[in-house]
Amino acid sequence: MKYSYYPGCTMKAKAAYADACARRSAAALGFAMEELQDWQCCGGVYPLGADEVATKLSSVRALMAAQEKGQDVITLCAACHHVLKRVNDDMRHVPAVQEKVARYMGTEAPYQGETNVYHYLEVLRDTVGFDTIKKKVVKPFTGQKIGAYYGCLLLRPGKIMGFDDPENPTVLEDFIRAIGAEPVLYPYRNECCGGYISLREKALAGNMCENIVASAAGFGAEMLVTACPLCQYNLTKTTKMPVRFFTELLAEALGLEGEEA
Repeated sequence: MKYSYYPGCTMKAKAAYADACARRSAAALGFAMEELQDWQCCGGVYPLGADEVATKLSSVRALMAAQEKGQDVITLCAACHHVLKRVNDDMRHVPAVQEKVARYMGTEAPYQGETNVYHYLEVLRDTVGFDTIKKKVVKPFTGQKIGAYYGCLLLRPGKIMGFDDPENPTVLEDFIRAIGAEPVLYPYRNECCGGYISLREKALAGNMCENIVASAAGFGAEMLVTACPLCQYNLTKTTKMPVRFFTELLAEALGLEGEEA
């Protein structure tokens, strides 16, 4: 199985190791990630203006490029996944947006959301299967208690994202079990870390992160794992508890970690 890979800005900079781990793990698990050429920043925030199309164009270009290759899109960053998925939903269901984008881009036929957008975790769950991953693990995290941190962007709005149950998700806990660790359930695993206000309201974002970490630690977590690089950055600045990106743990469990670790 081949996917068009939209890395986004963070995976090419601060989270380059998480990106490398994802690529290695994909090869070991039997699927390919072909990076889209000339991809552009998704903006990091889904534009809420109903008549706003200019800031959606980079996402549409990526989706159309994947369509031309006959591939679906895979992402790693929760923010990129959120933006691409919601823009794609607009292109599927809002004719006015389709028409405006087509006129802006000068295309004869409007793109109508034919490309599917998947987060890497969805591919692990729905295509590879966690049972398969369990069989391939050579360095299990036996005895470690890991708390899953979902944050906001993967889960909401639930009907559009369709990623997991927005109130009681399980995919990260299932992932944690697959790599041999024990998942820790705690009340704040779906709460916002304040990522989008962390520059302007540092104290408020810091308090939000402290509540998340305290909640996880109070239920016995020794480590947090997340699928959002912005959440990872925000939480890491607040706590001494290890906060890891899920692909890092996956590569380590599969025995694929590199020298740059």
